[in-house]
Amino acid sequence: QVQLVESGGGLVQAGGSLRLSCAASGSAFRIGVMGWYRQAPGKQRELVATITSGSITNYADSVKGRFTISRDNAKNTVYLQMNSLKPEDTAVYYCNAPWIATPWGRETDVWGQGTQVFVSS
Repeated sequence: QVQLVESGGGLVQAGGSLRLSCAASGSAFRIGVMGWYRQAPGKQRELVATITSGSITNYADSVKGRFTISRDNAKNTVYLQMNSLKPEDTAVYYCNAPWIATPWGRETDVWGQGTQVFVSS
């Protein structure tokens, strides 16, 4: 079974930076698109950024110019560098992969457990 494991969340002051990581564990040997989503209290989960295996990126308008998504295919890991953080960035951040190839086939719509980011004003 494949899992996505996030790390790097925490408490930061407005204007600060955090770097999130998400690594695929288990028997993952190829991953297509990887993405970051977030969910604030009382709100729906929303897309933050995605990146293809060829490093084509897409960002939500609210984070453009402040967040950078990147990946290391050899390590099956995706990163989210978050700069100039604002209190409205406070949320649980989730890693997602629409599909992950394993020696036994594909696992689809894989989510991590989430990591909390809290930005104080």
